Amino acid sequence: MGSMFRSEEVALVQLFLPTAAAYTCVSQLGELGLVEFRDLNASVSAFQRRFVVDVRRCEELEKTFTFLQAEVRRAGLALPLPEGVLLAPPPRDLLRIQEESDRLAQELRDVRGNQQALRAQLHQLQLHSAVLSQGHGHGPQLAATHTDMPLERTPLLQAPGGPHQDLRVNFVAGAVEPHKAAALERLLWRACRGFLIASFRETEQQLEDPVTGEPATWTTFLISYWGEQIGQKIRKITDCFHCHVFPFAEQEEARLGALQQLQQQSHELQEVLGETERFLSQVLGRVQKLLPPWQVQIRKMKAVYLALNQCSVSTTHKCLIAEAWCATRDLPTVQQALQDSSSEAGVSAVVHRIPCRDMPPTLVRTNRFTASFQGIVDAYGVGRYQEVNPAPYTIITFPFLFAVMFGDVGHGLLMFLFALAMVLAENRPAVKTAQNEIWRTFFGGRYLLLLMGLFSVYTGFIYNECFSRATAIFPSGWSVAAMANQSGWSDTFLAEHPLLTLDPNVTGVFLGPYPFGIDPVWSLAVNHLSFLNSFKMKMSVLLGVTHMTFGVVLGVFNHMHFGQWHRLLLETVPELVFLLALFGYLVFLIVYKWLRFTAADAASAPSVLLHFINMFLFSRSATNRPLFSGQEVVQSVLVVLALAMVPILLLGTPLFLRQQHRRHARRRPGRGRGDEDKTGLLDASVSVSSQGLDEEKAECPGDREEAEFVASEVFMHQAIHTIEFCLGCISNTASYLRLWALSLAHAQLSEVLWAMVMRVGLGLSDEMGVVAVVLVPIFAAFAVMTVAILLVMEGLSAFLHALRLHWVEFQNKFYAGTGYKLSPFTFAVEDAEHP
Repeated sequence: MGSMFRSEEVALVQLFLPTAAAYTCVSQLGELGLVEFRDLNASVSAFQRRFVVDVRRCEELEKTFTFLQAEVRRAGLALPLPEGVLLAPPPRDLLRIQEESDRLAQELRDVRGNQQALRAQLHQLQLHSAVLSQGHGHGPQLAATHTDMPLERTPLLQAPGGPHQDLRVNFVAGAVEPHKAAALERLLWRACRGFLIASFRETEQQLEDPVTGEPATWTTFLISYWGEQIGQKIRKITDCFHCHVFPFAEQEEARLGALQQLQQQSHELQEVLGETERFLSQVLGRVQKLLPPWQVQIRKMKAVYLALNQCSVSTTHKCLIAEAWCATRDLPTVQQALQDSSSEAGVSAVVHRIPCRDMPPTLVRTNRFTASFQGIVDAYGVGRYQEVNPAPYTIITFPFLFAVMFGDVGHGLLMFLFALAMVLAENRPAVKTAQNEIWRTFFGGRYLLLLMGLFSVYTGFIYNECFSRATAIFPSGWSVAAMANQSGWSDTFLAEHPLLTLDPNVTGVFLGPYPFGIDPVWSLAVNHLSFLNSFKMKMSVLLGVTHMTFGVVLGVFNHMHFGQWHRLLLETVPELVFLLALFGYLVFLIVYKWLRFTAADAASAPSVLLHFINMFLFSRSATNRPLFSGQEVVQSVLVVLALAMVPILLLGTPLFLRQQHRRHARRRPGRGRGDEDKTGLLDASVSVSSQGLDEEKAECPGDREEAEFVASEVFMHQAIHTIEFCLGCISNTASYLRLWALSLAHAQLSEVLWAMVMRVGLGLSDEMGVVAVVLVPIFAAFAVMTVAILLVMEGLSAFLHALRLHWVEFQNKFYAGTGYKLSPFTFAVEDAEHP
């Protein structure tokens, strides 16, 4: 059968690649993505392989590409996607790409260095101009020894012949970062004991930082002092605070001239900086054009050389020998591709199948629809080679079990529309290339969400719930008028009995079952919850036993495919008898009670639960009459039959394998009777897989050599399986009750949300008389809480429980989950990972 229901047939092939065409052949195989290479040099260090030098050159180029990409992103630009299909470049193009990339990298380093130097110079000039602007027109004032205002306003530079004509005043001017200004001012005052005058002021305009390019505010300072020792202290302190100190002329005319000269230099420097940035933009434009295809090509080239490192060299050094796994149906395509790639070398590459001793990898082809369901199956473990693939059945069972717990027409419709929008927009580039992790998770499972929403709508119609409200699509099967007419309900009776009972035994009250789903009249009944509890609990048991039985039956196809007929008789049949004799009988009791008893004798109907408990106790209850005649005998026989299957499960397969091993041992040449007698039940002198001969066909179709046998391992493995299956039948049946629990919780939470938001909000709006104004926020709150609580939280909970219930199915032996995927050598990943 096709790969959808069972993994494809995979063969081990040997490739003989001419040395001159080996690179081209492997490159073509990477474009096809059909083979998985085996490492024939596992014992050789990675540094001693044939193409290690070429791999290192590719890695050096990748480092250069990383630098170029970082420079492009630093400039706020983005790399475009490469256009067309890019093949792995010929080896001779590697030198050209390396030279051009190194030249671009060196140009970027030089231009970036010049840009940084020019920005630093421009920043210094702007700071110097800000300092001179602060001193212009605001000359420092001489500190007076008195506190009266006239002395404080006395000019610092006195006219010649004044009382301070012999006193020399020096200046230190500069700029400091604003967060250091307060500490600098305090330290200067304490260190110099007040023998200075300091003025701190923030710059009026923000200056661009030369490193980060972000605008920043600086604080300029102007300090006047007396004495050389004070000046040395001031300079040391400013150096410790990494201040920018600039010369400051005493004369105002000199300061004005220096300021004009700085402004002229800044203007010239800005022009040079603009030219530098334009040249930088040109270099980055070339990088944007050349880097994306280079990245793809070098990644492919590196992948080709890594694959060639897994090949061995022939004794004549004329060809490379490779081994690879390949699907059988793809062998003609691989052969044709190798012939086309090696035609120029004059010698064609050769492909032929070889026998194998290892278990082949599992290959299951998927598309955009089945990929998410196959991912769910692989989450429990990859199936063994040519084992039954449960993914096709999961397409139906997983959304259905989810919908049983999430049944609501309104909620399911919202989920369906959300998934449908993603499906319709799946080919848009913006949707496919989105990097948000949460969005990619939802987008990857869009078809799963689509079916989950669709099935939820279906089960919502069965439960007759739409946002927790019942809908009367068809006429109800209950008639209140008939009950009122025949029961003689008077006004006094209605006043004394707030709760009324509809008796189905009264003629005309119950007209028949509702055409589809649950009758909407149940939403008005006070025993609505009790009715749904009984219905959903029994439904969960029915679905659970059916699901587990289906899992056991799928194992039949594995045993038939691998020729394991003894497992079919010694494992599958006892498992089915054990499961159906106990829990299949429980399903029979539920269905039989539904069909056997009507509304007339519903009050005297026996309890199925008590019968099931008495079945294991081999007893009967005086108050619980039997469902049918001879029920006690049937129950006793079924329990004994189920218990009789346990020793068959435990000992059947190990004893058969032991007998089979002895029979093969007698046929071996050169083995005497004495050696045969030494093969005991617990012989641990040989080492084998716990599966023994039984999995020989599954592990390697082409290898039929005798496998060694260890009885202790086989018995231990079978004992674990028997205990797991018998206890699992009980615990897993109880696990399926979560269908009932989650469905009930979802319905009740929807009811609470409706009552909390809609009823209370509408009641307040009626009292206030402003219905039109209040309805909008009420419905908005209801919509937000529905999406946040019911769709997200409850939906995630139901999703996780559906995963757990499918693990229950996979546990039933038909799915070992001990295989490994076929990972073909392909360039598709290299193209997808490109930014």
